[in-house]
This record gives sequence, C-alpha cells and structure tokens, in this order.
Amino acid sequence: MADIVQQRIEDKIPALEQLERVGLFTNKEVKSMLKRSTALEYKLHRAVQSKVDFIAYIQYEINVLELIKKRRSRIGYHFKREEIEFPIIHCINNVFRRASSKWQEDVQLWLSQVAFNKKWGTKTQLSKVLSSMLAMHPDKPALWIMAAKCEMEDRNSSESARHLFLRALRFHPENKKVYQEYFRMELMHAEKLRKQQQELEQAKIDVREYEFSPEILSGKLAEVVYRDATQKIKGAEFALSLLQIAAIFDFTKELQDTILQELQSQYHDDCLMWDFMAKRELDYSVAPELQSLRGRALDTDRREERCCVVYEEAIKSLNTEAMWTCYVTFCLERFKRKTNVTELKGKRIERLLRVSQSAHDAELLQETFYKSWLQVLLLSGDTASATQIAITATQRFSQSVEMWSLSLQTLSHLKSAEAGHLFQEALKHVNPKETLPIWQLQADWSMTSQTPEETEGLFQKGIFSPVPAVSSAMKEKYLEWSYKTGGYKRARKTFTSLHEHRPFTKLFFMKMIQFEKEQETPKMSNLRDYYERALRDFGSSDEDLWMDYIKEELGRHGSPENCGKLHWRAVKTLEGESVERFTTQYTLLQTGHI
Repeated sequence: MADIVQQRIEDKIPALEQLERVGLFTNKEVKSMLKRSTALEYKLHRAVQSKVDFIAYIQYEINVLELIKKRRSRIGYHFKREEIEFPIIHCINNVFRRASSKWQEDVQLWLSQVAFNKKWGTKTQLSKVLSSMLAMHPDKPALWIMAAKCEMEDRNSSESARHLFLRALRFHPENKKVYQEYFRMELMHAEKLRKQQQELEQAKIDVREYEFSPEILSGKLAEVVYRDATQKIKGAEFALSLLQIAAIFDFTKELQDTILQELQSQYHDDCLMWDFMAKRELDYSVAPELQSLRGRALDTDRREERCCVVYEEAIKSLNTEAMWTCYVTFCLERFKRKTNVTELKGKRIERLLRVSQSAHDAELLQETFYKSWLQVLLLSGDTASATQIAITATQRFSQSVEMWSLSLQTLSHLKSAEAGHLFQEALKHVNPKETLPIWQLQADWSMTSQTPEETEGLFQKGIFSPVPAVSSAMKEKYLEWSYKTGGYKRARKTFTSLHEHRPFTKLFFMKMIQFEKEQETPKMSNLRDYYERALRDFGSSDEDLWMDYIKEELGRHGSPENCGKLHWRAVKTLEGESVERFTTQYTLLQTGHI
C-alpha cells in the first residue's frame, strides 16, 4: 500500500515543482500541499474505505485548481498548462474512477465527474466518463439524453450524439423523452449546417466544396425520427409534442404541415388534436390597420370565435366529457385574461356561460367547472340561473361533499328558500364521515337565517353526532354562538352542559378561557377549572397548554406559588419530546426570555 501511495505522490511532484518555479506558489505552500495530498491518499487505502474520503480528496484537488486559476489571473501568467493543470486534472479523474468503480450505483458520483470534465474542458475524458456511466446505468433514459447533449453541445459532435440516441432507443424503444430529444437534436444539427452554409455564402466561398445535403438541411433526418417515433408511440399528445419542437425552428414548415395532416387523419377522435387545432386560430397576427385598443380587442374576439367554431365542429363528432372539458377550459382561460375593453369582456362572459350551459345540458360538464360557472352567473347578476344550477348540480353529483358545499354556499349567499331543505338532503346523501363541512355551513346559515330555537335544535343534534369530528366542531360553534347571543352566563351554562360530553378540541376550552378573561373581574377559580379540564384531554401531548396555565398563575389574578406544582405535574404527565420542549420553554420563562 505504501508503495502505491508513494508512487502516486511522486507523480504529483513535477507539477508542484512547476508551480513553485513559475511563482504561482511558495516553497512552503508546495510542501503543505504535498503533505495534505499524502494524508488524503493514505485515507483512500484504509481497510474500510469511505466515499466521504474520496470526495474530500477530489474537493481538495479542485480547490487547488481554482486557486491556480485565480493566481494565474492575478499575475498574468498563462503558460505551461500541460505541465501544471493537466496532471492535477488527471489525478482528480483517477480518484473519480476509483470511487466510481467501488460505488458504481451512485449516479451522483458519475454526474459530478461529468460536470468536472465539462467545466475544465477535457473533452476526450468527458466521452470516456459518459461511456463508462452508460455502461453501468443503461436503464436510465435521462443519462442517455444528457450524454447525447454533452456530445452535441460540448464536443460539437452530432454524429456521436446520434449514435448515443440510437443506442438509447435499443434499451428504451418506447421512451417519449428519448425520441423527443433525438428529434430536437436532428433539427438543431440541420439548423447548425444551415447557418454554416449561410456564413460561407456571405463570405462568397464556393459551398460546392462542402457537403451540404439538401435533405439534411431541410430536416429530413428529423422526419425519419418522427416516422419511427410515431410508429412505436401512438397518441395525439406525443405527436403534438414533436410538432411543438419542430415549430421552434423556422425551416420546418413542410415538416410541420406533414405532422398536422397526419394528426388530423389519424387522431380525429382525440380531443387533444381538436384542442390544438382550435387554439391555432389564436396564432394569427393582428391586422396592421387595427392599431387602436378597441380594434385589437375586436380582432381578438374574432380569433376567439374562430376557435369556438373549431370546438363546435369537434363536439359534433366527439361529444365526450374530455372534449367538453377542453372547450370549457379554453373559454375559462380567455375569460380570466385581463382586458380594459368592456365589449370583449362581455363577449367572453357570454361565451363561457353559453358553453358551460351546453356542457351541463349534455351532462358532460366536469364537477370542477361548476364553481367558476356559478361565480360568473353571480357576477353577471343572474341569480335565478345560479339557484337553478346549484340545485341541479347537487342532483348530478349527489355524493360529492365539495359539490354540496359549493351549492349550499351559493344558496345561502342568495338567501334561497331551498337552502334549508337541501341541507337535510346533503346529510342524507354524503358519507357521514365527510359531512363536517355541511354541518359547519348549516350552522352558519342557521345562525343568520333561522330562529334561536331552531339554531339551538341544530346544535343539539350536531353535538350528538356519531362522527367525532362533527361532534367536537359543533361544540365549539355552539359555545361561541351561546356567548354571542346570551353573553357569559349563557356560554358558561352551555359549557357546563357539555364539559363531560367527549370528544373535545383544545379550542373548545380555550374559547371558554378567553370568554372568562374578557369579563370585568375574571375569576381565577373558573380559569383553573377550564385549564384542568383541558389538561385531562390534552395534557399528555400539549406542552403549550401547560405553559399557558403557568403564565396565568403568574398573572395578576393567579398564585405564583402554584407554578412549581404545575411544573412537576407537567414533567410527569407529558410524553416523548413534549417534555423536552416544555422544559426549554419553562427555563426561558424563568430567566425572563419569554
């Protein structure tokens, strides 16, 4: 082992001597670097090797390279890179290679070596690292794509990138991302050749001496990739992704037309194709003579109407929920776009309401769209339609708590006479375990729309619900309502009637504590009673409750001598990490920091 370490250290000496000779480092610094490298090298030869040691060695050598770079810049010396930097870069790659061979499954280690070689411009070594990495991880498409991009962008080798993509497709013959990036690469290659040809022509150089194939320049290789990809991967979504990539390049009009024609012929029953074709109508530019704000708005409206014509045509042949979803989504997106032209805004509202109604009539409107539909109806002042839609929606989605909540909120806002009946219907249809939002809405509605006796009856019914979440939440609301309608006496009476009726929430007790503290002369005996009852249910896990109780005793109505007993009880009662957190807070309180 010592011989190997010694040999590796001796290999570093010429570079270190050069650093001292050219004045980049002092003799003392060189000796320190040699000593540090030796220590790090020995760590790599331990009986039990650690990845951390390898990374530490790599990081140290990279830091040395960065320091050399800074000192070169400072003194303006830019020679002998082969004798100084190259041996250090070789050493770093050697350590990387040894680490990667031992921890082959660590992808991040491979990627770190790739990043290092890209930064320091060692292109030959970069290819070797990529090749080794792919040999170990051929099952990861992202690595193949990254390797091909490195070959294309860093090594300027489209041929190598093409070979890597072809190899990747052997392992991943139906991977969308690989095909998409391969397609993009071929178009980038064609664009690069076109630019080269253009530069040569501008320089008046005879381009016949260079091989510029018209097929490659026009993107025929990319079309071959497209053909192969769409044969193996079906679906309009994938074909559209390739079309969007092709649209980035300005020489692909013919290729785009080909893809569009095949999309329309092969995917006539795919809503994504129709959605794309409809939205294409928005891309037509505004006519030059339409310079005014109103003129541009009218042009926008015409283009949006053309989109709707395509959607309407789609609906005739593809009357599905997915197609209606695309149509309504388009209308909703256009409605949300800001405009200062009232006429355009009104057209968008009218269009959204019309399409939503049509989808609803066809019973193909998704549940998620009812909220925006009802909001727009209320915005436009059509309360009658909003009421009707809210009621109809609950019949169509009778088991959806979200739909019932939305509809009941709308009806409550409109003060509809149907609300009371529908609250009862909702509780019949929705799963009891999910009815908490319904109960809360009904309680809020009852407090503003029904008599106190009816509200009291609702609360009495709610607190005896077999669903714990409903029962505890209704107790909170009942207590708060009692305080608002009858003051402290009524709230205390309600609390007394409920304080043995579990389950509770902490907030139930904290509300009563707050009500007591709002009185002109709060009674400490009552506060202690509330805290003690809260601690019965939450004392084992809630350290904040204990701290609040202690602070209350330290207040002007409390007895500070009780704090010691409370501290002792808290430490005995609390469980797990709560004890430690309580102790920390109590110490801070004692020292005056909180």
